[in-house]
Parts: sequence; structure tokens; C-alpha cells
Amino acid sequence: MLFGLCNCNPRAFSMSRRHLLCASGGGFVSALVAALVGNSRVARAQALSSKPAEVDRLAVRIVTDNQLIKFIPTEKRSGLTIERNPGGNLSKDAPPSVELVGEWGLSMHAESWRGSEVRNVLIDFGYQSQTLLNNMSILKIDPASIDAMVLSHGHYDHFGGMVGFLSANKGKLKKSMPFFVGGEDCFCTRETTVGQYGALDRNAILDADLSLMLAEGPAVVADHAFTTGKIAQSGFERPLRSSSEKVGIVNGFGCFPEKVAPAKNTGTFILDDFEHEIATNYVVRGKGLVILTSCSHRGVINTIRQAQTASGVQKVHALIGGFHIVPPLDDDYIRQIIAAFKEINPEYLIPGHCAGERFYDLLRAEMPENVIRSAVGTRFIFEA
Repeated sequence: MLFGLCNCNPRAFSMSRRHLLCASGGGFVSALVAALVGNSRVARAQALSSKPAEVDRLAVRIVTDNQLIKFIPTEKRSGLTIERNPGGNLSKDAPPSVELVGEWGLSMHAESWRGSEVRNVLIDFGYQSQTLLNNMSILKIDPASIDAMVLSHGHYDHFGGMVGFLSANKGKLKKSMPFFVGGEDCFCTRETTVGQYGALDRNAILDADLSLMLAEGPAVVADHAFTTGKIAQSGFERPLRSSSEKVGIVNGFGCFPEKVAPAKNTGTFILDDFEHEIATNYVVRGKGLVILTSCSHRGVINTIRQAQTASGVQKVHALIGGFHIVPPLDDDYIRQIIAAFKEINPEYLIPGHCAGERFYDLLRAEMPENVIRSAVGTRFIFEA
């Protein structure tokens, strides 16, 4: 559901749902803000105050993405195993009754090992919940095993599957599991040139008995990972600003004016700057950073630099996710990005989702040994 009545849970707030719904205008916003302030399940995330933990092994599974690649055998490279899952239930004498599904959206599952510790993190939720639930079932990802969830930014192709996923797994998820967002701006109502693009359902997160963690700065995720915090925009990058945002609460959805930059509180839609976007990152022992970019609206090179700054680790082992280098960005700009990649020298570049075909073609021509195409069901295993 994109918009609707506020479905506040009396357990989550100090005021009743009836009281909140009966409030109006500024009174409604003030009441809801007061309720959230008193809610112990809304908190600042634990800051990354020193170098992040190193993991011995990291497996990143692409749960939702734009395409499938089937019937390619497992491939091994230096420090990396690539498993491509055929999905479905193939049989000699019957058509498959289930199959992995691709869609315009992104969701990734990261499983990490550090000694005897194992942690599972779900990053983003794709566009539709039925796709997410179907693919997780086929890939045998148990929602009960998840230790934390991260939402990279407030675009519907990354949070659209969230409400249905939480509803389908009510009572199965770990109690008070942390749910990370990059700040209040993540909840603002958004639209694109073709119409509304929704607003993240804050109440669904709290009703699921999760702990909403605001991570404006670098934050620790499930002991093993960390978020970038806000990604500084510097250098030559000019990422496309593909949506507009509006500050305010409408029918229980949206962002609180008191909690975002005053310059954004215009009462109208303004160009989206994605200041809340975050990437999720790991340090693999002896290899370096593995950065899960999600979408790179703040610039893919800026995202890398932010992960390096936050962690103090300069070596980039792999970059996975959407790079958001799409038309009308021209070849000269794309080549600037590729030149920056060559300077950073990551061992593996795994573009998917919103990476762009022209960018992929030029990148593959310039760095053929480094580039691997992402696809639904693929599992990338990085080892020390």
C-alpha cells in the first residue's frame, strides 16, 4: 500500500491509534512526533567509532534484480566463488511449478562468518513482496535467521516488497531486530516524472516489532558490517536526480518537517538530493572492502570514497549493486567513471539493477577481467 490511513500500533506508541487519527494538521504531526520520541524502538544507530570488524567469509546473494542467468556452472576466481542458482524445480517429465523471478528492483542477502559467529543481513526489499517472498523461498533464505535489515534509500523499487514481507513473516522475525535507514529524509513522499513513487511505511516497521535505527553517520550492522552514513558529494560526479520529494505527513505517511533540513520544507515537491542514501559494507580479512552500493544516487565513486573514509580501509575488493549510470549520461562522463575505477583498482565490479547497458558495455571493454554481471539467485562468496 502506498498511501492510506495511519495504522499505528498502540504497543509502539504512547498514544492510541484513535487519538492520532483524530488529530489534524499540525496537531497530528506534533502528536505523532511526541509518540515517536517516547518510543524505545526508535533510536540512533550504534556509531562506527573505530575500524570495522573483519570477516573471514562473506556470501552475498542477489535476491531480486532485473534479470536471471541460468545454466552457467559455478566459477572460481581469486578469493571469489560465483554460484549461479538455476532456481525452480526442474523435472524430466513436468514443467516447473515455481521459478525465480526478475523485476525492476533490488534486494540482497549477506551472510558473513567471523570465527564461529554467523550473521545474516537483508539489504533492500525489491519492488513487489510476492517476488521477494517467492525468491527467498526458492533460495532457502530463512527470514527467522536474519539479524538486521538495511534500507538503502526511499525509492519504491527498493522498499516496495517490505510491507508484504513483514506481514507474511509476522511473529517469525527476531524480536526488536534493527532496521537501518539513513535518516528521516528516507520517509519523505516521492514522485518521478511518471507519477507518485510512494512513501516508506514507518508504522509497518514498528508494528513488526522491529527497532528503527537512524544511521545518518557510519553505523555498525549486526557486528560484522557497517553503513556509510551520509555520502558526501564531491569531485566530478553529477549523478542523475531522478525523483522529487515532499516534506510533510499525509494520511500517516511521510517525513516530519521538524526532522529534515528547513530548506526542504517548502510545502511542494522539490528535486530529490538523496541525502539519506546509505551503502552497506564489509571488510574481508586480507582482501579489503566489499561495498553493497544498492543504487549510488549520490555517485558510485562518492559511495566508494565514503566507505573508505568511514572504515579507514582503502583497498576495495568488490563493488556490488546499482551504479546508476544511465542515459542521458554520455560516453565522456562514463569514461571518467571508468578512469576513477581504474585508479581505485577494485578486484571485482559487479553492476546490476540500475547500472545501465552502455556503461556496462564500456566498462567491460576497459576492465574485462574485473567485471561480472549480476543476476537473480547468484551468490558471490568472498573468502580471506
